[in-house]
Amino acid sequence: MAYRRRTSREMQAVTDSVATAPASAVAEKPVKSPRPRMMRQYDLVERVKSYNPDTDEDLLNRAYVYAMKAHGAQTRASGDPYFSHPLEVAAILTDLKLDDATIVAALLHDTIEDTEATRTEIDHVFGHEIGALVEGLTKLKRLELVSREAKQAENLRKLLLAIADDVRVLLIKLADRLHNMRTLEFVPPASRRRIAEETLDIYAPLAGRMGMQEMREELEDLSFHVLDPEAFAVVKQRLDALADRNRNLIGEIESQLTKNFQNNGIAARVCGRRKQPFSIWTKMERKSVGFEQLSDIYGFRIVLNDAEACYRALGVVHTTWPVVPGRFKDYISTPKQNDYRSIHTTVIGPGNQRVELQIRTEEMNQIAEFGIAAHPFYKDGVGSPTELLKRESNAFAWLRNTVGILSESANPEEFLEHTKLELFHDQVFCFTPKGKLIALPRHANAIDFAYAVHTDVGNSAVGCKINGKFAPLSSELQNGDEVEVLTSQAQSAPPSAWESLAVTGKARAAIRRATRTAVRDQYAGLGRRIVERLFARAKIEYADDKLKGALPRLARASIEDVMASVGRGELKASDVARAMYPDYREERLVRYGTWKANLAVKLKLKSQPHPARSASAIPVRGINSDLPVKFAPNGGAVPGDRIVGIVSPGEGITIYPIHSPALRDFEDEPERWLDVRWDIDETMPQRFPARIRIDNVNEPGSLAQVATVIAEHDGNIDNINMTRRSPDFTELTIDLEVYDLKHLSAIIAQLRAKAVVARVERVNG
Repeated sequence: MAYRRRTSREMQAVTDSVATAPASAVAEKPVKSPRPRMMRQYDLVERVKSYNPDTDEDLLNRAYVYAMKAHGAQTRASGDPYFSHPLEVAAILTDLKLDDATIVAALLHDTIEDTEATRTEIDHVFGHEIGALVEGLTKLKRLELVSREAKQAENLRKLLLAIADDVRVLLIKLADRLHNMRTLEFVPPASRRRIAEETLDIYAPLAGRMGMQEMREELEDLSFHVLDPEAFAVVKQRLDALADRNRNLIGEIESQLTKNFQNNGIAARVCGRRKQPFSIWTKMERKSVGFEQLSDIYGFRIVLNDAEACYRALGVVHTTWPVVPGRFKDYISTPKQNDYRSIHTTVIGPGNQRVELQIRTEEMNQIAEFGIAAHPFYKDGVGSPTELLKRESNAFAWLRNTVGILSESANPEEFLEHTKLELFHDQVFCFTPKGKLIALPRHANAIDFAYAVHTDVGNSAVGCKINGKFAPLSSELQNGDEVEVLTSQAQSAPPSAWESLAVTGKARAAIRRATRTAVRDQYAGLGRRIVERLFARAKIEYADDKLKGALPRLARASIEDVMASVGRGELKASDVARAMYPDYREERLVRYGTWKANLAVKLKLKSQPHPARSASAIPVRGINSDLPVKFAPNGGAVPGDRIVGIVSPGEGITIYPIHSPALRDFEDEPERWLDVRWDIDETMPQRFPARIRIDNVNEPGSLAQVATVIAEHDGNIDNINMTRRSPDFTELTIDLEVYDLKHLSAIIAQLRAKAVVARVERVNG
């Protein structure tokens, strides 16, 4: 079975009698004419009846006439009647032997988008099933998006969502794209290139994922011809020249294989084929080799009656010719995710030629060529095709998983990235300790494996064992690896850096989602503490139930949204109080006229804290706490410093020492000031940022002496900046990491004792 390829001359013909075709009866068989013509009603019905004698002829005729009238005088870029396009799409689908509803939907697939027809009308005339198929193929015409990639992604979203309801939508869409690619020469060059890129990026790999290899190869070659015509011409020329030189080679190999099988009592059908230009070109690029260095341009399919015969045939082949090491793959015992099953092997055949063999049954061969379209439940009318595919097709299972990612993608481009990743990668097969098979893209690592098992496993993963040995989570997996993921409940979210390590779109999306959730939880936690402490100072009661009733006044959907907004600085805690208690009045800080006097009062309060005020202060543990905390950019803060927190919208809390000059910038924004205190766990020491400035004598070894003092006192140098102030002195600005103020003071004291240090002081940003 092969696709019927129409020439451009055939597609340029316009048949006058189509315009006058009767609406209620089948047109008579046309008289043969030397001129190419469009397919008539008679032709369409005959094509369907050739594989489905019980076809509903009246339904096909009505759809033919309805689509022809709906498109009317519309024409394509080639000048052909527009109706010729849905006809050719239907013809491609008859080659796949699809059911009546799919053929009718193909005839009508552009009517909602490009004519006055509506979904309601199509439902009324042809039924809900066909109406749903047609609507699933309707593009987003009025969607305003910021980029072509976003629009492409949104169209793909809608397509895949429709496929989730009925996979026949995909078959129609692929046939639609195939015919558009066959007639692409009539499209303007800029659009031609864009369509070819989209086909190569999305539709060809999607056909491959569905196991429709013949359609994939044609889409790839048509796109290749448009995107790189010179390379296409060169490869095609070399292939033709090779075919002339080896004219008898294919027949000789076929004959020898068939004879060997007959001698061993195996009934087999052997056929040779040449690989396609795009496939050869990508292999040359991937392996960085020339055309002459390719050894498997020709492949042979050996088709047998059953799986047992496949393994017997493999034994005959391997005992007849030497095997090329590393070229054996058994996809019968371990099928690919697109349902592909076959045994692959390469041998040194006649004339010392490398011969690639694919050994499979007739049923496997049908699925290898036509994928999900080869499943019999499209023709028998028993049960729902979608329900049957869910149970029996790995390819459809992949589609369902991809659709599941739709709800997890933050934007269209993110979804498109995920889909391209999933479409392009070849696979490796790994196992859990319990023997469950996990299929992953090639180059995937243990992080991808963990998320393939379950999202919660990925989020809590802290290590892994590969084949019983401890290994980093970034380790690339190989075929047959047994992977055990080690988890910890203490890790609620993965490190954000994992996103750059993950290969699969599922893992990347899950990591992004977990990171967003963790950040949101941090802001919500901070917001809750700010709100509760404000209520405590004001001596008014706070309760979630009361806040829930005030949500409409705050224009937020949930309590968590309110708390996150307060934590990000988008909403004031006093606004929350007023929403809950309309008579609430915010107490303003007493102003003393000058910044220093104001800070002096604050400092006094800190020095002699009131128990109630201390209880209302927000505890600060460090940058790894459950709050979105960072430290002053030019000097930091360390335990032992008296500190104050400044809320920065969208950034969380910035901690400043109380004597930092930078606080002057926030003097007129008292609502951003937070009362904070250190909350240090002495059993788990943690380093904090500080900055010192040193005037150093400019002599050999002086920098080494400074670094030695810091290292001997267990300080860590994060950054050094050197400025030459005079010929004799160099100013060093050093960013340190220390445990607390006592630790920092000890380092400064030891530096002052060095002869090469003229002056040292702490810098407060």
